[in-house]
Amino acid sequence: MREQSKGRVFLVGAGPGDPELLTLRAARVLREADTVVYDRLVHPAVLEHARPHARLIYVGKEGGGDSVRQDEIHVILIAQALLGRSVVRLKGGDAFVFGRGGEEALALEEAGIAYEVVPGITAGTAVPAAAAIPVTHRGVSGAVTFATAHREGSTPDWAFLAQSQTLVLYMAGSRLEETARALVNAGRAASTPAAVVEAGTWEHQRVVEAPLGRIAHEVKRASLGSPSLLIVGEVVSLRSRLPSLVARGTPWNEPALARAAEGGHE
Repeated sequence: MREQSKGRVFLVGAGPGDPELLTLRAARVLREADTVVYDRLVHPAVLEHARPHARLIYVGKEGGGDSVRQDEIHVILIAQALLGRSVVRLKGGDAFVFGRGGEEALALEEAGIAYEVVPGITAGTAVPAAAAIPVTHRGVSGAVTFATAHREGSTPDWAFLAQSQTLVLYMAGSRLEETARALVNAGRAASTPAAVVEAGTWEHQRVVEAPLGRIAHEVKRASLGSPSLLIVGEVVSLRSRLPSLVARGTPWNEPALARAAEGGHE
């Protein structure tokens, strides 16, 4: 019996949320995939690019706990590829920016599975832009630091992060009060402009602005939830000078969202 040829895995960034921010390359490999393994932060309308009979496998993670462990995701990807299938591993944002795409690439490398990385638009730049906050601006900020407030087994270098001209923190929602306090204790002025963006680029995006010392209080009062991104720096104050962009908001795609909600996925 002839040995079945191995398939191929595509590690695909789905972008920050808005389905129209998906790249053309990502849409094409989705249309050609036999299996799509997707995360919680992938907009339902993005899955409409998949073939009608493609197998959809949900492996989303929420609240700091894994609904599917990372090593189990590796097993799924490898097993599907060994069946000779074209597999898309679909992640919110960019797979290589706090998306554990590097870990999955290493697992595929060790298993001898062919793979390709399809970059996506990361939330670190897209979400502030959707909230009318440029992460760099001449005369205000010439550098930006991307970090995560949620790090397994380690503590962020708050002294370093506090010195960033613009700081963009992923996954800051559940630890916002602790994060803001740590930055102030490390030397960042409590009066520094800050903003938290909930569900950036999605239909229900919300933004709260406040000085760093009060941002956690204001976010709690507004009942912002997850996913959220924290931006700290003088660039946040530019938002008040861009009222046209603030008023325009983000694209709405309710019909696509409703259609996707009607379908069932694994």
